[in-house]
Amino acid sequence: MNTDIRHICGLINLPKVEDDRGNLSFIESESVLPFTIQRTYWIYDVPGGQTRSGHANAKSHEFIVAISGSFDVVVDDGFREQVFSLNRSYFGLYIPNMVWRTIRNFSTNSLCLVLVSDHDSDTGLITSYADYVRKRGG
Repeated sequence: MNTDIRHICGLINLPKVEDDRGNLSFIESESVLPFTIQRTYWIYDVPGGQTRSGHANAKSHEFIVAISGSFDVVVDDGFREQVFSLNRSYFGLYIPNMVWRTIRNFSTNSLCLVLVSDHDSDTGLITSYADYVRKRGG
């Protein structure tokens, strides 16, 4: 089994239209992301340095973008963990189902955008790391 998480999760560069008046990036289902976007939410007003979102989802895929500020996304497949630092709005992190993820080290006034492949992300949500490892077979 290949336990290198980089083969499971990965950074995706978003289209970037550069202009003297400011840049523009966009996200489209299936042409940019490997799934159809069914739900969108954002995390904001997180005190600097705080940690959020220790969970995995049995069904949903996610794409996380730092729209403003910065934070680290720690992904864990039950064997190894990998840290991805997100600090630009023109790339994001793809996380498939059954990968544990935690978001930490939020900078002050950061804005975290999360795009999800299912309408109801609570279906299949695993919030206990011990349960996750058991279900993962680790």
